[in-house]
Amino acid sequence: MTSPAPRPETGAPASEPGAAAPVLPFDALPSPLDAVPELRAAARWMIGAFGAVGAALIGGGPLVAVGKVDGLGEAAVAGAALLVALLVALAGVSLAVWQVSRVLVPPVTTTATLSDPVVRGLRELVDASPADFFGAVADGVDDLLRHRAVAANVQRALAAETDPGRREVLRRHLGRARANVARTDPYVRWLLAMAHVWQIRAALHTARRWCLLAVLLVAVGAVGFLTVTGK
Repeated sequence: MTSPAPRPETGAPASEPGAAAPVLPFDALPSPLDAVPELRAAARWMIGAFGAVGAALIGGGPLVAVGKVDGLGEAAVAGAALLVALLVALAGVSLAVWQVSRVLVPPVTTTATLSDPVVRGLRELVDASPADFFGAVADGVDDLLRHRAVAANVQRALAAETDPGRREVLRRHLGRARANVARTDPYVRWLLAMAHVWQIRAALHTARRWCLLAVLLVAVGAVGFLTVTGK
């Protein structure tokens, strides 16, 4: 006894062949991906700034202290204190550069990314007012993505089916599912572009918080450095 055929997908009707492409709610807006170069430029500027601080500490610290050392004992004390101060400051610089450099790594963005906690804010924003983002195409992110899952399920069922009559039914279901995928794909691509930028934005915000800690470490190290060289 063969298993019953899967129920046809019951979403909004597919677009008629030859119909004009739908006008998307965001067609008049810039692409979300346009923000990526600016975000990464800000990250590069932050890396450059902290790198310059590190270079100044390494290059200027020992030179200033050398002229004020008198005797082996003072040299040992001053050298140890200066080393600790520089290590603390450079730890802050390294922490900042490491965290900010993560912004420059392109994130991998797929539909699975939309379930990541990093983009939770984006999903909440879209699901709170889906009509503003998807019009009448879907009533939320899950509803928008289900057409792909339906098409994949029907494709698998068709590949496993051997009965000619049932295969014909599955082909019709698959055609409808593919038409719905084609209808929703522009919205999915826009949503993935938003998720891509959202991940970079979240990485930059995280890097900024780490930079605050890095600034504190640099300040502590600088104070120690100035204390040692002042004496």
